[in-house]
Amino acid sequence: MSSTASEAQAEPTSLKIALAQLNPTVGDLDGNEKKLLDARAIAAAEGADLVVFPELFLTGYPPEDLVLKPAFHAAARARAEALAARLGPGPAVLVGTVWPEGDAIYNAVLLLDGGTVAAVRHKVDLPNYGVFDEKRVFRAGNLPSPIGFRGVRLGVPICEDIWNDEVTECLTECGAEILLVPNGSPFDWKKPDVRMNIAVARVTESGLPLAYVNQIGGQDELVFDGASFVLNSDRSLACELPAWEEHVAVTEWTRGPDGWTCAKGPVHKSSEGDGAAYQACVLGLRDYVNKNGFPGVVLGLSGGIDSALVAAMSVDALGRDRVHAIMMPYRYTSDQSIADAKACAEALGIRLDTVPIAPAVEGFTNALEGIFRNHPADLTEENIQSRARGVIVMAISNKFGSMVVTTGNKSEMSVGYATLYGDMNGGFNPVKDLYKLEVYRLSRWRNAHVPKGGFGPAGEVIPESIITRVPTAELRENQTDQDSLPPYDVLDDILVSLVEHELPVADVIARGHDPDVVRKVERLLYLAEYKRRQAAPGVKISSRNFGRDRRYPITNRFREDR
Repeated sequence: MSSTASEAQAEPTSLKIALAQLNPTVGDLDGNEKKLLDARAIAAAEGADLVVFPELFLTGYPPEDLVLKPAFHAAARARAEALAARLGPGPAVLVGTVWPEGDAIYNAVLLLDGGTVAAVRHKVDLPNYGVFDEKRVFRAGNLPSPIGFRGVRLGVPICEDIWNDEVTECLTECGAEILLVPNGSPFDWKKPDVRMNIAVARVTESGLPLAYVNQIGGQDELVFDGASFVLNSDRSLACELPAWEEHVAVTEWTRGPDGWTCAKGPVHKSSEGDGAAYQACVLGLRDYVNKNGFPGVVLGLSGGIDSALVAAMSVDALGRDRVHAIMMPYRYTSDQSIADAKACAEALGIRLDTVPIAPAVEGFTNALEGIFRNHPADLTEENIQSRARGVIVMAISNKFGSMVVTTGNKSEMSVGYATLYGDMNGGFNPVKDLYKLEVYRLSRWRNAHVPKGGFGPAGEVIPESIITRVPTAELRENQTDQDSLPPYDVLDDILVSLVEHELPVADVIARGHDPDVVRKVERLLYLAEYKRRQAAPGVKISSRNFGRDRRYPITNRFREDR
């Protein structure tokens, strides 16, 4: 087919469609447009007729309430119209953007071809669950008709539009020949299989081939893994793009007696399980730091497993020269912790500085001595240690510009085993959505693998002694986490039951847990809500993270009947 004009062509027999799996930045119209033009040039060199970009690519996804800013949605429309006018000869572009029409704002896909916005289609099914709030900012579109493109009728359901059968059924009945699906589908542990199953269902119902184009990259707490793919009408997998990286792939299509078929291409096996979770944490951290313009990161390296894993993720995300670790010992810090932190820093090749906190802690305790007289030491003094460390890492951040990464895992955040304005200090937390047992698993995974695109070294970067050691905050003599919490295998199972699945307390007890322990964990979970509201953002990798997915009130007296 010719790729130099938007001319009608009866019954073409071949088509080249480029899938542009890219990493946009919300609000960066200049940068996203440049990525679009670069991808189009790659596609043009391979003779593509059409380049398909992810959902809301031109504006970045998800733009949240930025959509409601008149200057923003006006700029988005003006940019798309100007882009269409200056594209010139070459492949047409199918791109998502925020699109105002009258008093409505739509999540839209535009066909840019022949110097104009040749077609506009609006998203119909606006998700309003979990991390999504699209009904808040967009108006739902009407059921769409196919887009006529050079003799081919293209159905363009947008992301959520394929999660039920209504939109694709309408497109099929209206004569669509190929389904092109732009997506902004965030990663979670189970999402890749769910996506594929949804796509297979739509292909089965419609009898049409389907190209699924997903973005990659981190946007605040969300991470997108890409893994775009094409299914033929017989449900066979024609190609799958690599996950966790930008990629432009030109697919070749032919029309036969039974419709259009995509030629077999490379199928890149995506990482699964712990490997995929690790990749998500690294990509989310990398994009948060880079897109917000930080020169690097600083973290407290305690000799414990959480900070060691975060240090490894930081090096994989940014490179060792952009990671600065601080060891902050006190009288309860063991020689083993100091040695483990040093060994971890050496294995990763990062700078490690030691800043003792005794002067700061003693300064606070001396200042408070009069007020605290006749009151025995308790959790207050432990929190002073943590807050002294928080002040130190924040001071280093202020002085040198690096962002503090915080290291609390989901188990700790669930039950409030963290100190506000202390170890919770930081701008971002890559392990925020990992339970403690998952921290252990990902640590072992990292010692056996280097993630795709990772800058860190191969081999054991988290010393075995850190992994096998009994976890402790070292805020008092001979302290272990299990002084205050049940064993992590018990705690995590209870938390997954309460947080991920919202099981009644009776059902959690029925899993074999001590009733008093379950009720204690439930109580701590409710009480810690105020801390979680003040926690740093962090990578979402589960189906129910704290914050966007699980929005409990802070003031809340509900408890299940005993």
